[in-house]
Amino acid sequence: MQNTNQHGPSAPPVMAPSNQPMSQTEQSSPYRVIRRHGETTAFDLNKIKVAMTKAFLSVEGGQAAASSRVRETVDRLSEEVFDGLFRRMDDGGTVHIEDIQDQVELAMMRAGEHKVARSYVLYREKQNEKRAKAKAKADKDQPTAARPVLHVINENGEQLPLDMARLETVITEATRGLKGVTKERILQDLRRNLFDGMSASDVNTSLVMAARGLIEKDPNYSFVTARLLLDGIRREALSFIFAETVEATQKDMQDSYPRYFKKYLNRGIELDLLDAELGRFDLDKLAAALKPERDKRFSYLGLQTLYDRYFIHVGKTRIELPQAFFMRVSMGLAINEVDREERAIEFYDLLSSFDFMSSTPTLFNSGTLRPQLSSCYLTTVPDDLDGIFSAIKDDALLSKYAGGLGNDWSRVRALGAHIKGTNGESQGVVPFLKVANDTAVAVNQGGKRKGAMCAYLESWHLDIEEFLELRKNTGDDRRRTHDMNTANWIPDLFMERVAMNENWTLFSPEDVPDLHDLYGQAFKNRYEHYEQEAEAGRIQNVKTIQAVALWRKMLGMLFETGHPWITFKDPCNIRSPQQHAGVVHSSNLCTEITLNTSDEEIAVCNLGSVNLPQHMTADGLDHAKLEKTITSAMRMLDNVIDYNFYSVPQARRSNLRHRPVGLGLMGFQDALFKLNTAYASEAAIDFADESMEAVSYYAIKASSDLAAERGRYASYEGSLWSKGILPIDSISLLKEQRGRFLDQDETTRLDWDGLRETVKNQGMRNSNTMAIAPTATISNISGVSQSVEPVYQNLFVKSNLSGEFTVINHHLVEDLKALNLWDDVMLNDLKYFDGSVQKIDRVPDDLKEKYATAFELDPRWLVEAASRRQKWIDQGQSLNLYMVDPSGKKMDDLYKLAWVRGLKTTYYLRSMGATHMEKSVETSSNTSQPATPGSQAPKACSILEPDCDACQ
Repeated sequence: MQNTNQHGPSAPPVMAPSNQPMSQTEQSSPYRVIRRHGETTAFDLNKIKVAMTKAFLSVEGGQAAASSRVRETVDRLSEEVFDGLFRRMDDGGTVHIEDIQDQVELAMMRAGEHKVARSYVLYREKQNEKRAKAKAKADKDQPTAARPVLHVINENGEQLPLDMARLETVITEATRGLKGVTKERILQDLRRNLFDGMSASDVNTSLVMAARGLIEKDPNYSFVTARLLLDGIRREALSFIFAETVEATQKDMQDSYPRYFKKYLNRGIELDLLDAELGRFDLDKLAAALKPERDKRFSYLGLQTLYDRYFIHVGKTRIELPQAFFMRVSMGLAINEVDREERAIEFYDLLSSFDFMSSTPTLFNSGTLRPQLSSCYLTTVPDDLDGIFSAIKDDALLSKYAGGLGNDWSRVRALGAHIKGTNGESQGVVPFLKVANDTAVAVNQGGKRKGAMCAYLESWHLDIEEFLELRKNTGDDRRRTHDMNTANWIPDLFMERVAMNENWTLFSPEDVPDLHDLYGQAFKNRYEHYEQEAEAGRIQNVKTIQAVALWRKMLGMLFETGHPWITFKDPCNIRSPQQHAGVVHSSNLCTEITLNTSDEEIAVCNLGSVNLPQHMTADGLDHAKLEKTITSAMRMLDNVIDYNFYSVPQARRSNLRHRPVGLGLMGFQDALFKLNTAYASEAAIDFADESMEAVSYYAIKASSDLAAERGRYASYEGSLWSKGILPIDSISLLKEQRGRFLDQDETTRLDWDGLRETVKNQGMRNSNTMAIAPTATISNISGVSQSVEPVYQNLFVKSNLSGEFTVINHHLVEDLKALNLWDDVMLNDLKYFDGSVQKIDRVPDDLKEKYATAFELDPRWLVEAASRRQKWIDQGQSLNLYMVDPSGKKMDDLYKLAWVRGLKTTYYLRSMGATHMEKSVETSSNTSQPATPGSQAPKACSILEPDCDACQ
């Protein structure tokens, strides 16, 4: 009989003290364990395996010991625990026994062993309660003077008493003003991580670890953890700059920040880390404008990310503090301004308040000797050997300084095409894509993040079927690109052929050279002409297939490999303000940029995102604040263009001529939480419409006002702007070309007639103004949800280059606290149900609807909201789609809906892993397509198919 004891396993806690002699593994281990009584002993992986086995025994009964599944699971999980503990301690290190148990619990949860993990959690809590009572009694009986004094070893090898009074002061500062946190709890957990003779540099790490483990208990501990981390960062930076050991509290920084800032800038210039021009600013004025209290706004994830990847450093020593970082970035962006101190302070206020955040390359490089601040580059690759390898070289140079790449490969001739120079046959586009893939891997953006690019191919290209298979794990590896993203560049005519169940013809581009530059009705006419030429035998290298068959393969590969993404050529071009100056041949790495490319011009885009929840009031959008933020943000983005470092001349030529920028937004889900609105609702779709309309209005107005001040961009005449056609107006152009295959809302709220008149009189400073990027990292820095994404889970562990972080939905916790429902049982239930509230009986239905996660939404809600945003945007948006249980039919409906609703592009299709799928079957009553409780699926089109799921 299985032991289903709900009070937890009877096994002792992992790594409990043992009276047995040390094993050989223990004796030789370079890793140490701090026991609860303060003694340190050698780490022994075998003890974890034994304790894990006992945990399984307590749940599954005696037969578990003989189970090969249990043995294999224990072996695998114990290795994961070891890696989680020591992967950053190559030469040995020390961990506390509680940290080991945390890793064991985490490993069990990740492996789907939820019953074992849950009972183990309850067991740990009971044991902790017993120890806490025993310790309280012992502390009461023991006089303070009799307690042992701990010592630390400083960098000079000296043994000094540990200054517990200062640590208590730092913890008091860190917890001040935050509800739901206590310094006593942190001190309690800190003391178990301290031991006599530890390194002084490890004290801050122990302090951070003590608070980090409490984040799941209350989200405010994330801010506490960040403030404690900052204590170590201050010591590191100040000690380097002042050339002596400096330990400053947050209160001390009111006086220390200005002195530090000036010394930091001068030292950075001396070390050739910063542009010498920064030293010619009025540093006293800028130093006085710093706001040290804003250091307290960071979450742990945000500050750790900045520390690991963004702060200026010498060797491994960070010399930049957060407010100096924001001011350094702002100084770079204001370097060419007339009143540059005033502008730098204006930009600093925007960044340091998190109201707006520039993109990662801007944050990396502004104010440095190589200010490559642009996010995205788009190129088109010619059909000759010299041009192909020149394009690959350009990719390497652009990637070196942190740019993401989108390459159009549609001109490169297909497999079997004739090569006049050698009288041979082409091997097609795939071998060159393999070289491009390896280039992206080799050039890793200075070690700060992986190089990344996306290859685009039009759907009529003869190599399209092999292109679809590039990310497969089977087949000839020489014709696979495992690291490079891929995307389909799909003309409307193909989608029409799919809808009408007609044939589709594949060509090699040298036989149909003008198709690359055509779109809309012109493309259709020319494509049909080439089909007639092929039928007459005048074009030999062709292939005719069913359009539906190719479409199914596109969707099949998307499901199997995640690539190629689905993007649409015609709306990107027909709605482009710059269609008079060229053609959009592809999007970028993240599918939100839609700019012209040619052999002479590499498109460049400079990005930044408005923090939407920072512009919300109890009544909705704060239009006055939003306009002020966007006006400054557009100036910052425009300044990037002139200040930017260009590694290739084609990029400089294009950027200075057209001056495109991409203002986006982030925190859309947080804004909905503030409005008490579920993502899967008509109200959320309306808010997506309303908020993007406001962003569009103020961005266009700001660019036009900049044109009045600085002049119009060079290629303005002939653009849609110059004709009085704004992004909302361009929907009618797409409707003219596409006809019945477009169903997109065109409702407006603001004074667009007045804005058209303003643009007519003043012109535009920027050819393009808006694009919604993924904001994966800058949203972490700002402490909000990513881009326009629904919340992934309400509680999960996020892994990135900075480590692992517990992420918990603070909006949910606040709502549960208001109902007196937030407790350890609720926390454990959230863990058990993978961050979902849907199966937790105590949670009210309205909260289940509000806090439905990405995989619990019908993905058509995401498409509908995206359609409302797309109508206002002159470029595109990175739109991830989530599907818990993908099928051909559901994917077919979803992507056809995206096309009909006027989307220009889509990004990743996220599906649920096998472990989570099993859990979904266990816990969800509607596993095939879970919808938000109490909500209806969004209205869908009846254009494409009379019997599609969307119409039932």
